[in-house]
Order: sequence, then C-alpha cells, then structure tokens
Amino acid sequence: MKQHSSPRTPFAAGFFDITPILIGVFPFGLIAGIAAIEAGLDSVQAYAASPIVFAGAAQLAMMDLLGRDATPIVIVATVLVINSRMAMYSAALAPSFRGLGPIRKAYGAFVITDQSFAVSIVRFDRVAESLPDRFAYFMGASMGLWGTWQISTILGVVVGTGVPDEWSLDFAIPLVFMALLFPAIKDRGSTIAAITAAIAAVAFVSLPLNLGLLAASGIGITAGAIWGRT
Repeated sequence: MKQHSSPRTPFAAGFFDITPILIGVFPFGLIAGIAAIEAGLDSVQAYAASPIVFAGAAQLAMMDLLGRDATPIVIVATVLVINSRMAMYSAALAPSFRGLGPIRKAYGAFVITDQSFAVSIVRFDRVAESLPDRFAYFMGASMGLWGTWQISTILGVVVGTGVPDEWSLDFAIPLVFMALLFPAIKDRGSTIAAITAAIAAVAFVSLPLNLGLLAASGIGITAGAIWGRT
C-alpha cells in the first residue's frame, strides 16, 4: 500500500533524499574536472563539459578518448552507448509522468541521472502523489545532483592535476553506484536482474566502445522480467 506524501514539500523531499548520495558524487565530479584538464581541454572547454554533457560516466569516457586523440565518431558513439541506459530509465518513469507537458518532459530528460532515477522510482512506488508533486520531487533530486556536479567539476578543473594520487578519489565512483543499487533490490526479480547484469558486465568487459555495459543492462533487465513473470 502506498503511503501519503510527507510534510516536507516534494521538491525539498527529493533534495533531501538524494543528499546522502551526493557525498560520493562530489569526488566523482572532481575526477571528471581533473580528467578534462588532463585530456588537454582549456578551462572554458572543461567548464562547459558538465552543464552541456552532464553525464558522469560518459564524461569520463569522453575525456579519456579525447586524451587518446580518438576520432569524433568513436567519441560520440561511446557516449551514446554509455548513456543509452537513460532510455530505459525514462521508460520506467514514463507512467509516473503521463500527462506532463512537452517542455517539462524535455527538461526532465536532460537532467535525469542514475541517482535521481533511483530515488524517484523508489519514492513513486511507495508514496501516492499528484503529477505536479511527483515532478517536483524528481526535480528536487535532479537539481540537487546537478548543482553538486557543476561545483565539483569546476573545482576539479581549478585544481587540475594538483590532487595527489594517494588520495585515490576514483574509489567514489563504484561506491556511488553501489549506493544506488542496493536500495533498488527489493524482490527476487530485481535480485536476479542485478546478479545477472553483474556477471554479464564482467563477461563482456572487453567489448569495444563500452558495449559491455549496454549488453549487461539488457541481459539483466530481460532476466528480471522473465523471472517476474514466473
């Protein structure tokens, strides 16, 4: 049974719910900013990457490929493949946003992330709210992460290569995704999906253009859907 909305405004609730995850997003953003400088971008280009691209894993892959002088088609294809999971997130959220205007849908599609999707889908499953309140919650979560990402990547650009290697900021990246994964595992279907996707990701890690990520996502979703029907 769905609960009623909390006393907090939906936007504030979304911001509040995503706040613990931002602790891990901040060093992730620092790494992205540093990677932009190391890839040879000037300060303006590095600053522009986050508000324009706004995609953590894809940004890191893009910077890595730029540093290797990859061709534009390879860079674009890689970013599209990595971000293709956003289509699955959007499809999962679509029933909750049915009736939303095209402008809000377009902006929501731009700011959607793994983190805002994760907290939103959990919220919508357990709390009964109106369409405006659901969108306000989603935007609270999304804008909390958007602001944190912009600030942290700008700091990364400013710091550049001055962060000592022994700080090992890259540890934050897997921790962020682990924090998103475990709350979403709530039944046997989602457990099967997670385990299957993890095994497939390891098996396909050597595929070019990060295709292993897309393949693992599809296989995991298929396995979870099949299990849920049995």
